[in-house]
Amino acid sequence: MATSPAAPVQRPPGPARVPWAALAAAVTVLLWASAFVGVRAAGHDYPPGALALGRQLAATVALTGVVLARAARRGRAPRLPRGRTLAGIAVWGAAWFGLYNLALNGAERHLDAGTTSLLVNVAPVLVAVLAGLLLGEGFPRRLLAGIAVALAGVAVITLATSTGRADTAGVLLGLAAAVLYASSAVAQKRLLQQVDALTMTWLGCLAGAVTTLPFTPDLVVAAGTAPVSATATVLYLGLFPTAVAFLAWGYALSRTSAGRLAATTYAVPALVVALSWLLLGEVPAPLALTGGALCLVGVAVATLHRARPARPEPAAPATTPLATG
Repeated sequence: MATSPAAPVQRPPGPARVPWAALAAAVTVLLWASAFVGVRAAGHDYPPGALALGRQLAATVALTGVVLARAARRGRAPRLPRGRTLAGIAVWGAAWFGLYNLALNGAERHLDAGTTSLLVNVAPVLVAVLAGLLLGEGFPRRLLAGIAVALAGVAVITLATSTGRADTAGVLLGLAAAVLYASSAVAQKRLLQQVDALTMTWLGCLAGAVTTLPFTPDLVVAAGTAPVSATATVLYLGLFPTAVAFLAWGYALSRTSAGRLAATTYAVPALVVALSWLLLGEVPAPLALTGGALCLVGVAVATLHRARPARPEPAAPATTPLATG
């Protein structure tokens, strides 16, 4: 007698897998948003150089402890990159952790946190421009259109803050921070292929601390006169938006596509505006918000790919995964 094939055993569903990469990206975005508010708050008592140095010293000490703990667990000394890789990390760290923070801190002495974040968030457009120049990705029409819209947004923000020379200086410093952010992000993409995220972040913070060492006298004076709350904010900036956020960013970057991860940073300006309103009582001027919205529209037009019509699947689908990055 023929028997019917046995039905597959139905197993109860197990616990849902936690999307760790998505969680790491969310942590990074929230901490980076809080950094704009922290810089604005501490900047009243710490000048830009002292704030940058204090932040990097706190991050370097914390990351050194993590690196040594990992080395002890593995039973061997940390492996350091050499040659061009080490030099590249040093330049990357000096640019992102050093010069970027100096420009950002200076900008927030003249502009509120929300407006500064809107300016800095034109960085994805600059990344696309650098990719066109350095990586041969070209300049499609959507990129040129996005650049035009983003520049129009920057012009509107400039008009909204052009009540004096100091405000214009803040806009220029914010744009300088965006340029440093974009160039550092492009460099990080290549360097992460040769070194792990923890080692790179640790050495980058160390390079940033060395870059800002000339501001040691300013840090000593500020630490002696600033209220405890301001000093605690500097330590927070080093431990969380720098050490924790960059480690989470590197973790997420190694487990998802760079384009998808970069899109999560579009939420930073909205979070900054909300946090600065709740914690500092600051809201960008309506015209600055309009300019910021134009900047974000330009970023979206320039960097988000249009969906392509689906193609019919072949009879034997290929199994090679698409390369992303």
